[in-house]
Amino acid sequence: MNFKLTQMPERFVKPRVSGITMVMDKGLSVEETRNFLSISHPHIDIVKLGFGTSFVTPVLKEKLDVYRSYNIPIYFGGTLFEAFLIRNLFDEYLAVCKEYGISYMEVSDGSITIPHSEKCGYIEKMTHHGTVLSEVGSKDAEHIIPPYKWIELMRAELSAGATYVIAEAREAGNVGIYRGSGEVREGLVQEILTQIPQEKILWEAPQKSQQLYFIELIGCNVNLGNIAPTEVIPLEAMRVGLRGDTFHLFLDKKMAK
Repeated sequence: MNFKLTQMPERFVKPRVSGITMVMDKGLSVEETRNFLSISHPHIDIVKLGFGTSFVTPVLKEKLDVYRSYNIPIYFGGTLFEAFLIRNLFDEYLAVCKEYGISYMEVSDGSITIPHSEKCGYIEKMTHHGTVLSEVGSKDAEHIIPPYKWIELMRAELSAGATYVIAEAREAGNVGIYRGSGEVREGLVQEILTQIPQEKILWEAPQKSQQLYFIELIGCNVNLGNIAPTEVIPLEAMRVGLRGDTFHLFLDKKMAK
């Protein structure tokens, strides 16, 4: 950090296994990627090339090289995995990941329906090829999953070999663990945390109010995902109490008066 302040929370440093920030890149150019990383790279742990953007992104390999120059892992969005899977091209998906040097992979079923045992089988197979993140939850706002089912699914996917389970929220933060308004389904979140270790959950939280909720609930080292490139620095400031929303969160209560 640029200067010393007392009463700062203990923020884990990279390489982190908890307190990670996953950024969603929905189509940055190569030059935009360079500029973005020049200021934000210390605070980024993983980058997701959102949904199927990697298929239509020109000079994809050059862009991936920019991320790798900062030692930041990249993975393709789960929608791309599902697009291969529904076409019976699972092996081809693994081949694409190998061709592009992708060692982080997302397994999801937000847009298609597959038996959960089959999904866990894909997770297990993919652990032989890299680090697996599995997404739980549907992109369909009408499909409400009860808390016990979230827990059951997350537990099974972690047992199958997923390093993290991603709590679905979509890029807008209005499905899954959130209501259509973006409000957190607090009862669901807190029930999940009674059974699933918080350090194994990556909460998709694209909206500031959602990020704030999880920082207040779990602390500065909560795992947060689907963060916009322009929001990385503001999020890091909020994590350590240097934004109005969290200004008093980590201060000694006697001194904060």
